[in-house]
Amino acid sequence: MSDSQKFPVAAHALAYMAHKGATSADKAVSSGELAASMPTNPVVVRRVTAMLARAGLIETRAGAGGGAWLIADPATIGLDQVLRAVGGCAHLGVTPKGAQGCPVGEKIPDAIRGAIIAADKAAADRLGDFSVSDLLA
Repeated sequence: MSDSQKFPVAAHALAYMAHKGATSADKAVSSGELAASMPTNPVVVRRVTAMLARAGLIETRAGAGGGAWLIADPATIGLDQVLRAVGGCAHLGVTPKGAQGCPVGEKIPDAIRGAIIAADKAAADRLGDFSVSDLLA
């Protein structure tokens, strides 16, 4: 799964759990049901829900009758937390290598790296203004 898929899948999964009222193990939503909602493969969903569980946003149970459920109020889960949970960033690109001896090429990697870091921070900060509940509004 590409990094660009992780955040949208994670946000969708959390919003779906909130919509379904999956707030305890007995109300868990299966990876198959989540995958059908997106639509994507259940394996993709399980990978992402594992990341969300490690971040403390959800709990999961494997096997028949298993699934995932929220352990926090969706209104308190910021999309910036979701982004961090899946190791995401704005992914504006990879800093290019510079060319030795070129006045631009020698300095451009650091300049671009700085711009990408600033943009990633701005994106994460802005996502903090939205919660999982906002996705359902």
